[in-house]
Amino acid sequence: MKKILIFHTAFIGDIVLSTPLIKNIKKLYPESEITYVTTPAGRVVLSNNPYLKEVIAYDKRGKNKGFKGMLNLAKELRNKKFDIAYIPHRYLRSSLICFLSKIPLKIGYDISEGKLFLNKKIEYRKDLHEVERLLKLLDTECNDKKIELYPSKEDKEYIDNYLKDKNTNNKKLIALAIGSKWNTKRWPIEYFNELIEQLESLDDVRVVLVGGNEEKELPVRYSDKTINAIGETSLLQLAELIKRCDLIVTNDSSPIHIASAFETYIIAIFGATVRELGFYPWSQNSEVIENNLLKCRPCGLHGGNECPEKHFKCMLDIKPDLVYERILDVLKEKQIENSCN
Repeated sequence: MKKILIFHTAFIGDIVLSTPLIKNIKKLYPESEITYVTTPAGRVVLSNNPYLKEVIAYDKRGKNKGFKGMLNLAKELRNKKFDIAYIPHRYLRSSLICFLSKIPLKIGYDISEGKLFLNKKIEYRKDLHEVERLLKLLDTECNDKKIELYPSKEDKEYIDNYLKDKNTNNKKLIALAIGSKWNTKRWPIEYFNELIEQLESLDDVRVVLVGGNEEKELPVRYSDKTINAIGETSLLQLAELIKRCDLIVTNDSSPIHIASAFETYIIAIFGATVRELGFYPWSQNSEVIENNLLKCRPCGLHGGNECPEKHFKCMLDIKPDLVYERILDVLKEKQIENSCN
């Protein structure tokens, strides 16, 4: 039996994209015990994962911040006596903590800031999707690359009760994920408002607004025909809600990757970022809408707070009518497909 550690304290979407890595480590080492160190939010989204023995929340910006927090975590991990550490996170702190934990084999990327502390360095392939990039850490062929999330029975019951009496029977559910941590990755809220108005005019559609508490401050406009679930769900309840939707329109943010675990059709709107960075929807039921006529894209891996060129054409040129027409096309295609089945 091997004791294996995954150390990945990145954004929620990155943690979701690592679920195929978890499963393939278990396939490679069937008798192993796998522990995952991640952020508090990452711990929530990994709940109920059957391949994990334990998930440790490392609150690097809160109660565990600073050098003392690092040393305390390293001591805790050292006492667990891990044999292998997989370190997808490319920042110095992650590799240093695993080094201080005295784990014999530490595997990470060759561009990691802490590569000095790694025993085995895997080439970071910029030409691959993040899921495939992560699986390269195993240095073996992996055929099962599906993202998997595990809402609990209670999560499913919560969504049952939440949707009850909201007039969703025989309606197409269209989720809109209007937020993003970075302003330049956010389709303008006035465009979302126009899209909401267009969708509310359809008798067979119910719009569902999704997001976290940070999206509550956005000036979104809607009528009682729209369900506002922003801030109303945990991460796995959000996953269950997205699973029940026919389609989701989302910025380049974590709902893309959550939706990729299910059959929900994904329309992803990319502004500052491009699909070539490797974080496009990992689902065949998906498409990316982006402005490919701009030489200034991408302007960063994560986007930023304002457009460096001051014109923001990457988002402003993607008009609501274009997105609305794509939604109608997808719904029509799904209707034809269902009738054929």
